[in-house]
Amino acid sequence: MQGIVSDFLKKYDLQDKTIIVGFSGGFDSMCLLDILADIKNLPEFYDLNIIAAHYNHNWRGEESLREQEVCRIFASAKGIEFYTKTADKNIKKTENDARIARYAFFDDAMEEFDADAVLTAHNYDDNAETVLYRIIKGTGILGLKGIAEKRGHFYRPLLKIKRSEIIDYCNRKNLSPNNDSSNYNTIYNRNYLRLNVLPSLEKINPGVKDSINILSDIAKSDNEIIEEYLAPIRERVLCEYGKINPKEYLKLSKSVKMRILHEFIQSLDLDFDYKKICEIYEFIESNITQRNGSTKSLATARWLYADEKIIEVIPPKKDTQEEIKKMLEVEVDGEGEYTFGSKVLTLKKYADKELFVFPDSAAKFAYVDLSETNFPLTLRTRRDGDIISPFGMSGTMKLKKFLNAKGVPRHSRDDLMLLCTENEVLWVVGVGLSNKISVKDIPTHVIECL
Repeated sequence: MQGIVSDFLKKYDLQDKTIIVGFSGGFDSMCLLDILADIKNLPEFYDLNIIAAHYNHNWRGEESLREQEVCRIFASAKGIEFYTKTADKNIKKTENDARIARYAFFDDAMEEFDADAVLTAHNYDDNAETVLYRIIKGTGILGLKGIAEKRGHFYRPLLKIKRSEIIDYCNRKNLSPNNDSSNYNTIYNRNYLRLNVLPSLEKINPGVKDSINILSDIAKSDNEIIEEYLAPIRERVLCEYGKINPKEYLKLSKSVKMRILHEFIQSLDLDFDYKKICEIYEFIESNITQRNGSTKSLATARWLYADEKIIEVIPPKKDTQEEIKKMLEVEVDGEGEYTFGSKVLTLKKYADKELFVFPDSAAKFAYVDLSETNFPLTLRTRRDGDIISPFGMSGTMKLKKFLNAKGVPRHSRDDLMLLCTENEVLWVVGVGLSNKISVKDIPTHVIECL
């Protein structure tokens, strides 16, 4: 078993990296951590850095705390750094919400330790259960692939190892894994499937797990064929992570749209059945030609937005990040570069010989006349009471009304960068310019945001 894991690390060039190991303390993760601790003693793995990451779901009170302590003691005995967090008591006690919170914890651990990978202890039986669960829920060929050996920075080195082999390993090594009582509560779908459904199927076919895993391998092979066809289409349709290009999406047949949506949802680490994918498809079809779109809930604190310009997922926002954003304000006191979050605004004088053409109103640069504008100006995000004098119009209007007219999605408005003088907006970067600084004759300055 050690050979399988060491070969896996070499396959993905992880032998000298910093890795996070998802460590519940159960048979699977204790087996994996024990193997990794032994592997680290081999000369070619001396530079391997291992962190055991335990997420306390906080569902079972004292029992959960005891399991956390078992994990800490085991990691300490193996000379492995231990990292843990306890879930907020307000998180819903559902399988899906727990999974989202657990993976967010892994992302935090990655950032905390500047890690290269997260290893989880999913095994051969887990894959069979996942594929069967997806069949029951109504999945397509994509879902039949089962658990990926590698997905993003998540790796599963035990996928080819059966649970019985893992239990034998723990017994041989005299390990004492946690025995999570919630694993026997059949109110949870996965537990019911593992404890009731699979044993019933094994009466018909004792090798049913092998058969399901073979089906998973066949699905992976078929998907590779489909991938050759979809790859160039996907490049045009998926403009960046969590976003779809509506114009390219509209060119597709319904079947290809459904496939793209299924992949899109899976890439966001959401596990939806065919019925849900159909609902998402209908939602997009209803909004993709609308100037002001709508949102649809995908999961806790996650929504899908669609209009004629963009189809995108609205990620959950942390309150602390929002407070920081509200406080962010940069003074612009003349020509130069100004950093605003991850963006840089450059203000420079217009050169007389420079070719002057009016850019598109949605461009990230603009020719402006600041001859009647008093410095300093301010770079900031929007506030209540903001107004603007839209380019080509007389008088002012509320910024909110201006953004409505421009079809800017509500969820993205707090992220807009504004160049302002007090409560009057002179430029909404990437959206539109104010009449107050529009060029009447020759520009005085050029502003650009990158």
